[in-house]
Order: sequence, then structure tokens, then C-alpha cells
Amino acid sequence: MTASLPFRLARAAAFAVVCVALGVLAHLFGGGSVTGPVVAGGLLLAFGGGVVASARERTLAVILPLLAGMQVVLHVLFSLSHAADAYAALVHGHSGLVPGVGMLVTHAGATGLIALWLARGEAALWGLLHRLAARLCRVLLALLPRPLGEPVVVVTAPEPDRLRSAVPAHAAPTRGPPCTQVIAFSG
Repeated sequence: MTASLPFRLARAAAFAVVCVALGVLAHLFGGGSVTGPVVAGGLLLAFGGGVVASARERTLAVILPLLAGMQVVLHVLFSLSHAADAYAALVHGHSGLVPGVGMLVTHAGATGLIALWLARGEAALWGLLHRLAARLCRVLLALLPRPLGEPVVVVTAPEPDRLRSAVPAHAAPTRGPPCTQVIAFSG
């Protein structure tokens, strides 16, 4: 099942906004700086990658390398956006485009966690869409005109004969506060 264009665009936009927002926040948290045009460029790149990848359900095996590539592209883009003087390089954890070990571990951990999160979200979204499509098909089939005399068969779960109490009949309700009588005083 492939997705329609509006659905793909909506998924790609959500992916781009979340991806770039997390990247910008992490970059700023690491001591870097980002300019507006660079953020716009990152959004366009992430949106383009999202449109390409959003045609059908993706598994962790596809999401993880795509996200790792997006991490590298955004890291390079954000690193090129600020001046790499000696103090900024010391605070930011690398000089130029070569990241330090701590930054590599951080990128790898973030990529792994976000890829797992996205893969679970993908499975949930597509499972929901499949269930909705199946229910819609059942409703549409029930609405189709049938020849006279042919009964309409709607498969549903059997209903119980009568509603039963959740409390068994032999259980004595002895828990709780004692019953009190309300006495009204007229005065």
C-alpha cells in the first residue's frame, strides 16, 4: 500500500520539523550557533528526504541509515554555519568538521533512540491505517445494493443474552463505610 501525495507531504513535513528542531536544539545545547537561513536549508533537506522515504511503511533497517545520514548532513550544515574560532571549537567539542568522541557517541545514541521511536510510530500508524481501511471496506460492502430476497449479512461479535453484574450474586457487599441514615431536621 503506497501513500497518497497529501499524506506523504504531511508526514515529510512532520519529519522535517521534528528532525531539524531536535538537531538545532542539540547543536545549541552543545555550544554551537545556528542562523535562520541554515535552519531553512536544513528543513528543505529533511523535507526532501522525508518525501522520498514516506511512500510506504519503513522499518528500522531503513529508518536507521536514513536518520544517520540526515544527522551527518545536518551536523555538517550547522557546523559550517558558525565561525569556528578557538573558543567555539573548545566549547562545541570539535574543530572544524571533525567531531570529537563525545559528539560521535551523542549522535549515535540520538540516532538509535529516534530511529526506534520512528519505527514504532511507523508500525502504529500503518497498523491503524490498515484497520481503518478494512472497516471502511466492511461498511461500504454492507451499503452496496443487493438483489431482492438476498439477506444482508453483517458479521459482528455475538451479544450476550442479558447484561450481568460485575459483582457475583453470592458475594456480600461488606466493604466500605457503614450505611448512614440522613435525618432531616426541620426547624
